[in-house]
Amino acid sequence: MDTLLNEDEQLLTDQARAFLAKESSTALVREVEAANKDFDQGLWQKVAALGWLGMTLPEAYGGVPAPFSHLGLLFEELGRGIAPIPIHPTMVAALAIHANGSAQQAEAILPAVIKGDKILSWAYFEAGGDIDLSSINMSAAVGANSIVLSGKKLFVDGFKHADQCLVVCRSQPQSSGAEGISLVLVDTDSQGLSNTRLPTMAGDIQDELHFDKVEVPLDNVIGELHQAGAAAIVMFEQAVILNCAMMVGASHKAIEMTFDYAKEREAFGQPIGSFQAIQHMCANMVTWVDGATMLTHEALWKLAEGLPATREISVAKAFCNERCPAALREGNQIHAGIAQIKEYDLQLWYRRAAAWSMRMGTSIQHRRIVAREIGIVPEPSA
Repeated sequence: MDTLLNEDEQLLTDQARAFLAKESSTALVREVEAANKDFDQGLWQKVAALGWLGMTLPEAYGGVPAPFSHLGLLFEELGRGIAPIPIHPTMVAALAIHANGSAQQAEAILPAVIKGDKILSWAYFEAGGDIDLSSINMSAAVGANSIVLSGKKLFVDGFKHADQCLVVCRSQPQSSGAEGISLVLVDTDSQGLSNTRLPTMAGDIQDELHFDKVEVPLDNVIGELHQAGAAAIVMFEQAVILNCAMMVGASHKAIEMTFDYAKEREAFGQPIGSFQAIQHMCANMVTWVDGATMLTHEALWKLAEGLPATREISVAKAFCNERCPAALREGNQIHAGIAQIKEYDLQLWYRRAAAWSMRMGTSIQHRRIVAREIGIVPEPSA
């Protein structure tokens, strides 16, 4: 892996950063959060016009064929710009539909997603919050022409404004682990489907979904019925590493703000950055965020190359979960009391990085995957 960005990657990063610096202002972020709007429709349409919603998707649907690593770099800049748009849930679901859906399903869904006319969500987590497929217990009773979903899904991003939600469910009642898993695309206005709002530290909204015998046509099954365990894992892993990219981007911005503050803020007649304790804290921040960046880029590169990346994804997530919020806590301490004031911008990045570190699995859960990948613990039962 080349640790430096190539010309195309640097151009993508520079253009995305410039666009978001202009269009995703702190004033816009605060406005969306204060109004509980979930996202800004104007910014969403501008992002769609740039082709970002088609990144890595086929040109035939209006997409922009590119390596998965380019999508990761884009998400890094979206995290840096704390852009208030539901691009993470939409892209996670769209990628899964592209990879596993039929040509008819892709044609019916992806062009609208890429144009910004359709928002998607995905539902994976259930009670207990575990990340292995053994935790999937949502009942999916298969009939002659439909599949009926019953149960709960937790921590669903982007549901309020989504048109459809890609649901991971268990369609064979006696199965366990990765066996008997199906992916079902559910219209969010389906009869029997309701939601409970879950406000988050990040200022956005997640939902708890309640499925009361929600009937979905069998045509809405993405991939092969009962055989979507591997597809669900890939979808989850892509969601995890894009989450890491957002954390890394937000953390880089926050520590840069802190370094500027340490150079400008004076105490005892000199900048506070001249004190060794502050210097060590800043060095910690660089070490932790640069480390998180390198681990995230390694996982993105392996995915782009079509190489197995389960271990690298979980290593990156475990590290990001711990070190990105730790770096921002150091930033808060350097800023002292002003960091706790709502009107001061630093908290916008801190709250989002902290909230994102609690999504897509804990450090402990991802360490369990790493231990499994290196052969310390056995694979979960099928």
